Amino acid sequence: MSNNSQKNQFFSEIYNKYIDKIYRFVYLKVSSETIAQDLTSETFTRFWYQIYLDKKIKNPSAFLYQIARNLVIDFYRKEEAVNLVPIENCKEMSDPHANLEEKASVLSDMEVVRTALVNLKEDYQNVIIWRYLDDLSIPEIAKVMEKSEGTVRVTLHRALKTLRIAMNQG
Repeated sequence: MSNNSQKNQFFSEIYNKYIDKIYRFVYLKVSSETIAQDLTSETFTRFWYQIYLDKKIKNPSAFLYQIARNLVIDFYRKEEAVNLVPIENCKEMSDPHANLEEKASVLSDMEVVRTALVNLKEDYQNVIIWRYLDDLSIPEIAKVMEKSEGTVRVTLHRALKTLRIAMNQG
């Protein structure tokens, strides 16, 4: 990619395709809209910088998640804090057309899942989020985690098993 219009076009396509997914991933990790917006913005800034330097990016999805993951880790190293996502911040994930009883049920279910998920190991949290919320394939997750596909499958299986156990105890 040598000219700026090609770089701009490439960045624009990737940004539009992944902005919501990267934001959701970061938000679930940091539980703050403002911090999630800042870290998501920084993720795409770093991505743009790599494009500007003419770096060859074979898998933009994996590259973006790796940047976002590292930024979240850096955030917690700086803040030395782990927070839960307040359930009221999850309301946008429920169906806006559902009646109040259905909304209460969905929010209650989401609270159970979120509480169980946040208590899992970080790798378990990540594979579940990437696979079931962001619809990443096993090969894409393997690239993000820098692990083999077999390892990712085993990690996902163990994560789901641990999540089920945690949800049944809660």
